[in-house]
Amino acid sequence: MTFRPLHDRVAVRRLDQEERTRGGIIIPDTAKEKPQEGEVIAVGPGARDEQGRLVPLDVKVGDRVLFGKWSGTEVKLDGQEILIMKESDILGILEGASLRKAA
Repeated sequence: MTFRPLHDRVAVRRLDQEERTRGGIIIPDTAKEKPQEGEVIAVGPGARDEQGRLVPLDVKVGDRVLFGKWSGTEVKLDGQEILIMKESDILGILEGASLRKAA
């Protein structure tokens, strides 16, 4: 199944959080917070301005992004958990960083 967000919405897959601290302490699953970092897997066509013109989104598929702790709506598609959020919920794009394994 393919999913195409509408308007200025973006589908994001959370990225796994590190399982160890910098000091080498292993963090158990129950103590981990949900990551606020993810990979964009689908984007909508964009929002409309006051004149009705389509304004394309700044993010694109494959971008690694940071988003707010309570941003988006979690859904499960084809057994995979994804977040659907407005582009305005994305805090920024991480450039020049390699992607970690997706959750």
